[in-house]
Amino acid sequence: MSPHQMSFARRAQGVLSRIAPDRRRHKRLSITLFGRFMRENKQEHPCRLVDISVGGAAIMSSAPAEIGERVVAYFDHVGGIEGIVVRLFDGGFAFRINATQHKREKLAAQLTWLANRAEMNEADGRRHERIAPANGLSSLQLAEGIVLSCRIIDVSISGASVATLARPDIGSEVVLGKLRARVVRHHAEGFGVRFIDIQNPAALRRYFDRGETVAAGAKA
Repeated sequence: MSPHQMSFARRAQGVLSRIAPDRRRHKRLSITLFGRFMRENKQEHPCRLVDISVGGAAIMSSAPAEIGERVVAYFDHVGGIEGIVVRLFDGGFAFRINATQHKREKLAAQLTWLANRAEMNEADGRRHERIAPANGLSSLQLAEGIVLSCRIIDVSISGASVATLARPDIGSEVVLGKLRARVVRHHAEGFGVRFIDIQNPAALRRYFDRGETVAAGAKA
């Protein structure tokens, strides 16, 4: 190998050594957020975020996209992100995020907040014992007075997991039965809520087991 070739190889190895750690640094956060994305033809479609890092994101959508296509997506708690589609998979696609350094730093802070919030929600759920009610059927009031039927998967004095087709926005307020609550996460069967007021355990069990009313605001 000539001196010129050796010099080129050393430079290439140096570049690769910088790129590899940079790729590993982009830790992906698996999280479910619902939003919309716009294709290059300016048409918007609903979508669901699967995972995201400061370098890229994967979303599920019934609308197709093409490799190399520029897309712009918007999600609550994340805001607008744009990039180029780099991979297609069954039911969705992944895109590389194009952003300034300032935007990436802001996105990293948002993802850290989301990850910490998810851990706090899980810890809160473990701290309060959850029960599977005998009478799992209940009513669910969404925004603008929309009332749906739902099934309570499990419930604790601080919150509940609800099975329903509805997916209200994270942070939105709902009324489960007669209990005011706030949506804290989505899952495959529906979503989880945290009650606005901690409930009395005995009264909560009577309410969901026999359909009796729990007075909102009753303290444990």
